[in-house]
This record gives sequence, C-alpha cells and structure tokens, in this order.
Amino acid sequence: MRARRLLPFLVLLVAVGALVLQGRHQVGGTSASALVTRVVDGDTVQVRLGDRLEKVRYIGIDTPESVKPGTPVQCFAEAASAENRRLVEGRRVTLRFDAERRDRYGRLLAYVYLGPDGTFVNADLVRLGYARTLTIPPNVAHAGMLARLAAGARAQGRGLWHACSGVAGY
Repeated sequence: MRARRLLPFLVLLVAVGALVLQGRHQVGGTSASALVTRVVDGDTVQVRLGDRLEKVRYIGIDTPESVKPGTPVQCFAEAASAENRRLVEGRRVTLRFDAERRDRYGRLLAYVYLGPDGTFVNADLVRLGYARTLTIPPNVAHAGMLARLAAGARAQGRGLWHACSGVAGY
C-alpha cells in the first residue's frame, strides 16, 4: 500500500529529472552545453548545440563592429574579435539563458561560461576593455555587475577605453 502512494511521487521525480537533463542540451532549459565552432566577432559566436549550428549573441555586452554590413570596421573591433577567439574558439562552453532566448535576428542570447574553470566570458570581455555594456530588458540578470566592470575598465583606460579615446562614441 505504501508503495502505491509513492508511485505518483516517483513518476514525477523521474519526469522532472529527465527535463533537467534535457535542458542542458536544448534551448528550452536555463542552460546548455555547446561547442564553439566559429567566432563571428567580439560578441557573437557560432556553436554546435546538439545536432544543429546556432549563432549566439552575448547578453549584456557590445563590442565594436567588424562584420556588420554597411558599417566600417570600428576602433578596437579586430582586437575584440581576436580576444573572443582566444577565449572560446574550439572550446566547450555553457550557455546560460535569461528571460528572452532569441533576438530579432533569430540568434540565441546567452551568458557564456568556459568549462571547466567557469570563466564568465561576457564579464571578462568587459573587464579587460574589449566590450561596453549593452542592457536590453528583460535580459538584465548581470547588468549591475557588467556596469561596474565597465566603469572600472574605463577608469583604468583598459582596451578600447584607451585605444579609442577621442574617437566618436567612446
């Protein structure tokens, strides 16, 4: 009799466990493991997620443009792209999602972490001066931290804050 009462609980527990494991590989979960197959620019990568390729735009940051159609290569764009490439190209990453999963261009939106050390790539790019902040609600989970890192990079003249001083928009 006691086993009968536990059966619905056990079924629910197994179902929740399966959903959690599935969420690690699919966009529907709060995170997913992926392999970076190509760095597009300083804030966008292409990843292999399961059996498909997806473009991923980093949440909360913006790097100077290097590949935007109709836009000349901006100050420090090539350096930002090179740093992003150094950090993630060919590596396994964890994508963590916020409130919105995709932007208007169909790209996944994610906070990107390196495994196994857990380096927060979005934050590193800001802290080192390769990126500025770009907060687009409702994806604001790390907005405060990224703003503090950007203020520190700017105050210390790191990266683009030094190289692009005097250039319009910096």
